[in-house]
Amino acid sequence: MASYTNYVMAQSLEEAYALNQKKSAVIVAGNMWLRMCGLRRQTAIDLSKLGLDAIEETQDAFIVGSMTSLRALETHEALNRETGGAFREALAPIVGTQFRRTATVGGSVYARFGFSDVSALLLALDAQVELYKRGVVPLEEYQRETWDRDILTHVRIPKGRRAGIASVRLSKTDFPVLVCAASTDGETLRLVMGARPARAMVVADGLRLTADLQDWEALAGSVPLGTNLRASEAYRRKIAPVLMQRAVQACLGGNEDDH
Repeated sequence: MASYTNYVMAQSLEEAYALNQKKSAVIVAGNMWLRMCGLRRQTAIDLSKLGLDAIEETQDAFIVGSMTSLRALETHEALNRETGGAFREALAPIVGTQFRRTATVGGSVYARFGFSDVSALLLALDAQVELYKRGVVPLEEYQRETWDRDILTHVRIPKGRRAGIASVRLSKTDFPVLVCAASTDGETLRLVMGARPARAMVVADGLRLTADLQDWEALAGSVPLGTNLRASEAYRRKIAPVLMQRAVQACLGGNEDDH
């Protein structure tokens, strides 16, 4: 279990940022995965009082506060309607409802968890992250970076894309063995592979719906995959083309009640 000497409920982003510049400090977010990793830090920083737990809809995007729970994303009607039910499908398999009420989108995105279903879906939707000091950064760029001391405040999900996701798990609420997320703007497709077991990555973008969806084996063959305790690279290589096809089918078909 993680342990902290001081637990600070930050009263402002400036205070949280200043505290977080020390290597002995950590932002706890939902404190779900973090508390199980055996981490020892002098100061734990809690952002719960800073109003970062809301989902705001604008004309062209959904602005999601970093302390928004995975459950709130899962059940948000407008967000699911816009994406064809993709968030409901992506988040429902994660552990259980009680867990998803506490785990946060910011915790998943900032940590760049390789097993994160939500990061794969957000990447497929071409999301951006908003950082306190640095400003707005494409999630695809942020995913490739190392951890720093800036504070993730919001995730911006642009409108105009439907999405689909497919995964394989060894048991119903386990970590995924492999995840594929897809999104479309009606003309082209964007594909993301997660739980490779490395961080989620964009494996194809701008695929034409009518011309480029022929050889799933070849497309999957270009994706770097690896071996861990859950599956071998060879197994992931076998299932990758199937998950790609399923994610695209879900993306193009969607759910009838989300039209």
